[in-house]
Amino acid sequence: MGGSALYIETQGIKRGLDTEGKRRGGGTLKTTGQMGDVMKESTQIAYTVARARMAEIAPDNSFFDDTDIHMHVPEGATPKDGPSAGVTMVTAMLSLALDRPIKSDLAMTGEISLTGKVLAVGGIKEKTMAARRAGISTIILPEDCRRDFEELPDYLKEGLDVHFATEYSDVYDVAFGKSS
Repeated sequence: MGGSALYIETQGIKRGLDTEGKRRGGGTLKTTGQMGDVMKESTQIAYTVARARMAEIAPDNSFFDDTDIHMHVPEGATPKDGPSAGVTMVTAMLSLALDRPIKSDLAMTGEISLTGKVLAVGGIKEKTMAARRAGISTIILPEDCRRDFEELPDYLKEGLDVHFATEYSDVYDVAFGKSS
């Protein structure tokens, strides 16, 4: 049957003022959904990468310092675990922090390292099938999964705009547009 699309939701909650009328510093990350230990670890890495990336692209943006983030991975009671949503989590947090939507027909997979490297994942065939079923036309995959994608039957690859990422900046350029 193939895989299924996994959606990630983020919501920002502005931090209140302390007793002296100053903004309470240091935003936090809260996660919910049926995530296993590996995926919970991925959320923490993604949060760190998103904060570091924000410091590079918009150094004056204090979103992560002033805002608590709630990240939810809805999918009912189906437990989700495995290292393949890191780039998606970083992108969801940056979209929230920058107040910029990403392309509506975009799907991505890949784990993220603490330094922003996009790491290979398994199940490229199943993930491609899930993206097609969800009406996705643009996909971002780890560069190290290029061969897995190229080995797919042509009918699965047909009509897809596929990008391969080595570093998170590659993902960012596709999701938000180059030179953002």
